[in-house]
Amino acid sequence: MGTMEVHHNKVNFSSGRTFLSSFRSSLKETLLPDDPFRYLKGKSACSVAWGYLKYFVPILEWAPRYTFAKFRFDLLAGITIASVAIPQGISYARLANLPPIIGLYSSFIPPLIYAVFGSSTNLAVGTVAGASLFMGSIIGTVASATEDPELYTHLFFTAAFLTGIIEAALGVFRLGILVDFLSRSTITGFMGGTAVIVIMQQLKGFLGLKHLTTKTDVVSTLRALIAKRSQVGPLNKGLNPISVTDLNFQSKYIGTLMKASLLSAFLALSEGIAVGRSLGMLKNEQIDGNKEMIAFGLMNIVGSCFSCYLTTGPFSKSAVNYHAGCRTSMSNVVMSICMMLVLLFLAPLFKYTPLVALSAIIAVAMIGLIEYEEAYRLFKVDKFDFLICMSAFFGVIFYSMTAGLLISVCLAVVRSLLYIARPSTCKLGSIRGTEMYCDVEQYPDSFVYPDILILNLGSPIYYANAGYLKERILRWVEEEENAKKKDADLQYVILDMGGVTSIDNTGIGMLVDVHKNLGKKGIKVKLTELRRKEEL
Repeated sequence: MGTMEVHHNKVNFSSGRTFLSSFRSSLKETLLPDDPFRYLKGKSACSVAWGYLKYFVPILEWAPRYTFAKFRFDLLAGITIASVAIPQGISYARLANLPPIIGLYSSFIPPLIYAVFGSSTNLAVGTVAGASLFMGSIIGTVASATEDPELYTHLFFTAAFLTGIIEAALGVFRLGILVDFLSRSTITGFMGGTAVIVIMQQLKGFLGLKHLTTKTDVVSTLRALIAKRSQVGPLNKGLNPISVTDLNFQSKYIGTLMKASLLSAFLALSEGIAVGRSLGMLKNEQIDGNKEMIAFGLMNIVGSCFSCYLTTGPFSKSAVNYHAGCRTSMSNVVMSICMMLVLLFLAPLFKYTPLVALSAIIAVAMIGLIEYEEAYRLFKVDKFDFLICMSAFFGVIFYSMTAGLLISVCLAVVRSLLYIARPSTCKLGSIRGTEMYCDVEQYPDSFVYPDILILNLGSPIYYANAGYLKERILRWVEEEENAKKKDADLQYVILDMGGVTSIDNTGIGMLVDVHKNLGKKGIKVKLTELRRKEEL
């Protein structure tokens, strides 16, 4: 095969956009990647206003089309998740060292708010074990649940309020991208570590007693267990008392509360949005993460004013909601009505609930959060992702929940920076019989021209990786020249820029330096698959 004939094709630079138009376009793609208002173009002012209102209040979208046929499914699903919400609410409140009735309050008001503003038809709102334990561990450093339970409870309400503000702000400013820093690997490790801690804490509930009996027969043991088993205690009837005046923003607590709220917001959003999207995929539904943030934020803001603590969309309850056949968010309304009836008439009956039963409920729920198969899959597929997962898992177990989370997030960020600073490059060869050029390592039978080196640069070029890419290109050339000492001299280096979606001034300077360095050796540099650089 002879030398490949090189054709020069000009790139059109005349249609470049102004800085303002480029900035507007980039900002829109960043904050509104799904362009949710595109269908409003050309509509009347009234239609546009109604369209915006329906976007931010989804119930206005589906309620006019709601039918009795759908209600039958939502009624069954709502009653089903209410039966789950009662023991879980009491259990998770105990996990947070809160009065059990607070757990029931938190399953009454927030679901009503989510039904109005939430975009998922599958999500069931409620408290979660991880956030309950996490917030309790942080708030417990400044207030004692036993010595000053009133202050402790009020700080929980305040933390829920601040968490709601953070969640709503992230949604309003379309900053859902920040939640993506909590990778799947981080969540898997964190939830697994949290589950282990929660299960270990339930041993006290399982055993429940300092001394059971000296007899070893089954009848005596069961008799002693029934006689001495601890129970929940009194739960007063009545709906949620107003707690807006109980919110505590004193300077000596606000730092701790902000720490708890910020981390809890990311945890709650990550779990809730992930659950909503996962279940939505089964119904081919698109879930808007930013609308979900606003819904979560509003339900926690309103809930904190009515004696509720942090709520989100737990997987266990949402899965029950989905499998029970829910059709819309009306299932949350049905659950809320059921909880209202419980609070008004049945709450005192639950004082006889044995703590060992609640411990069993928590432990069983937590076992499902330890994803052994996912961790093994990470080990087989990506060792660095496995390291991120294990750092969260062991950090939570051996140090603290905050430390485990932060260590894992930092490792994930380091990995992202490594991808930016050390992008991959590869040598391309021609696939015989086609016009395709692929990595010669993956396709060893591909044809390589003796006097031409084709390199693929598969990432944006920034100041952080420009120096590395320059050294890597020159090293490719050096290796190629050493391999061709007895063959034809290297005449061309072609850089495939198809993967270079953007380039900064340092990157441009790097390409100029490569052109000059190789020019001194008589090697010409050509660029292919160029993209227009936006004026940003």
